[in-house]
Amino acid sequence: MADTHQTAPDFSLPATGGGTVTLSDLRGSAVVLFFYPRDDTSGCTKESIAFSESLGEFADAGVTVFGISKDSMAKHEKFAAKHDLKVTLLSDEDGSACEDFGVWKEKKMYGKTFMGIERSTFLINADGQIVQEWRKVKVPGHAEAVLDAARAL
Repeated sequence: MADTHQTAPDFSLPATGGGTVTLSDLRGSAVVLFFYPRDDTSGCTKESIAFSESLGEFADAGVTVFGISKDSMAKHEKFAAKHDLKVTLLSDEDGSACEDFGVWKEKKMYGKTFMGIERSTFLINADGQIVQEWRKVKVPGHAEAVLDAARAL
């Protein structure tokens, strides 16, 4: 499980727009990873749009942003096209990155218990260390809070 000031777990995941993103290859610049439960649900759509709208400001701060869920690449591409998302989405279909970052959790909804992604965001510095994490994220204002923390790096 991820803890702050520990090296972020490495992964290689397929990305929207083609190619693969390997976290360790991004050393030398800061990274934001936001894990979200599912493409095209209300909260996930709002969160992805908010990060997309702030991408230029993240880039100005020297930070690359990625959204991660267990959805397939086909679903990610459709979701990105439908909402004109600028943020790169990564597909973690086998759940290994979700497990490594400790976001695959038991959840409860309408009296049912199930496993799912707990909406979480990680800010990783240029050395590959997790410097801040947000768990059980509430979407309104979240992208802005992450941007403020990223600017403070």
